[in-house]
Amino acid sequence: MNGIIRKKVKTKVLSNQFVVNYRRMWPLIKPIWFRALISLIICIPVGSLDAVIAMSLKPYMDIVVVGKNMNSPWYIPILIVTFTSIQGGLNYLADYLNVWVGGKITMSLKNRLYQKLLMFHSAFFDKSTSGEIMFKFNNDADLACSGLLSNLKVFITRLFSSISLIFVLFYNSWILATIAIIVLAVAVAPLAKIKKLITSIVSQNNFSVTTLNTTYNETFAGNRTIASYNLQKVLANKFNDILQNVFHFSIKMTQRTAWVSPFMHFIISIGIGVAIAFGSWLIVHGYITSGNFASFIVALIMLYTPIKNLGGNAIGVQCSFMAIERVFDILDRELPIQDSEHAIELRGVEKTIEFKNVNFEYTPDVPVLKNINIKVNAGETLALVGNSGGGKTTFVNLIPRFYDIKSGEILIDGYDIRNLTLQSLRDKIAVVFQDNFLFAGTIKENVLLGNQDATDEQIRQALEMAYLTEFIDSLEHGVDTEIGERGILLSGGQKQRVAIARAFLKNAPIIILDEATSALDNKSEEIVQKAIDNLMKDKTVFVIAHRLSTIQNADRIAVINEGQLVELGTHNELMKIENGQYKHLYEMQFKKIEV
Repeated sequence: MNGIIRKKVKTKVLSNQFVVNYRRMWPLIKPIWFRALISLIICIPVGSLDAVIAMSLKPYMDIVVVGKNMNSPWYIPILIVTFTSIQGGLNYLADYLNVWVGGKITMSLKNRLYQKLLMFHSAFFDKSTSGEIMFKFNNDADLACSGLLSNLKVFITRLFSSISLIFVLFYNSWILATIAIIVLAVAVAPLAKIKKLITSIVSQNNFSVTTLNTTYNETFAGNRTIASYNLQKVLANKFNDILQNVFHFSIKMTQRTAWVSPFMHFIISIGIGVAIAFGSWLIVHGYITSGNFASFIVALIMLYTPIKNLGGNAIGVQCSFMAIERVFDILDRELPIQDSEHAIELRGVEKTIEFKNVNFEYTPDVPVLKNINIKVNAGETLALVGNSGGGKTTFVNLIPRFYDIKSGEILIDGYDIRNLTLQSLRDKIAVVFQDNFLFAGTIKENVLLGNQDATDEQIRQALEMAYLTEFIDSLEHGVDTEIGERGILLSGGQKQRVAIARAFLKNAPIIILDEATSALDNKSEEIVQKAIDNLMKDKTVFVIAHRLSTIQNADRIAVINEGQLVELGTHNELMKIENGQYKHLYEMQFKKIEV
């Protein structure tokens, strides 16, 4: 009794899982529901027509083979050819619609996943690898859609094929049909355990595949480092280890699941053997005719043959279900940084930007900023200096809400930034990083990211303010010059100036400069610094500088060490503090320059 209850529970769980997953996919299917429905309806006759050949054998065998009568129904061969041709045509149409519908659903799902990816906050990317992103947001979408639809087509086709063939079985002999159904139930019983068998292996294998993808991406991005440090052999060995893991998990998958198909083959062969043995007895004793028996055996073989290979299909279905679960886990994940319920638009920055008792940590109970209090007036330039890892970059990253603070408030004109819409907040901020990201495309396309509606005149002005016109005029294609992925075809100084031109076009009232010149040589730094000086005019500026000589003219300088604001004042005020940390840093750099 307990065994029967467990089987019923497993069947119910599988059917519920099937319904839940398709219900979750429905919003993606809804816009193309008609074609999706047609692609599935066509599967009904494709499967049902399997019974035609089996059914037609009874009169043919009884009249021709046994009765030796040539006056048999002459139209049966024609019907077989006709119905088989129709079945083939419908099968082609079903395949075509299946691919079309699957492609559309996959596109919709990938669009939704990409839109979700764009909304994730910086901490998500800090903890993820490029390989994980590719797998979760691309590979899983393919597996979820194409795998599910192709398996659904197979399921419906085989379902109606099985129904029609079972009808043929019972039409010819209810006794043999009953035996066949019992054998069929025993053969497919292991399929209920497929998910339990593969879940852990699939997860481990997915991790290995994401590591593989990450290695490819790192090889592409770090090709010069690899060459300069002769890392080819080291990375080749590392890659081989990853491949070994992928191979290991594929073998474990085979070990856990490959027995299913042989088991089903064995059980089904018993069913066929019993049917032949018992069927022969029924013929001899006159319970069925030879035509009944031939029709029954053909129907039975046609029913059993696809069932024998159902193990692989069941694994594919479960992998698709697991992919759907992973995809919707991402889509359903709540974004920790998003607009509050009553968020308002930030119209401008007219008064102050204030950090009030701000505390922040990346990892729980490991504080990075501790009780920061500072007020910056609109139009003021605040320079941030201090020891490496002290919290300067974290400080400026909190203003556009790349991360949210643990406690305290960050206020713009008295409004807590968590009560402002993210769109309006970030519209008012332009950031120039130490290593600015440029997209594959042209110089013009990258500059226009600051303002998609900018005119050619505005672009030209931004390029002039960024000291780029002389360089661009020397190029054959000017601003339409392709710069390669990540701007690889530009020098460091040129990339920085393109980023500055982009910031010019944005024309935001708040400028954040995160060590924008620290990676440049002296000549490039001088040009970029001039461009930065142009960018800073009439703006509220937060600048992190490695070279203290570049921020002496800042309105105020904040010294942040170990996550605390330890000194605040002008250059001259800070230099007057005996044993002051800013004074110590400045004198250390000055001595290095003299040496």
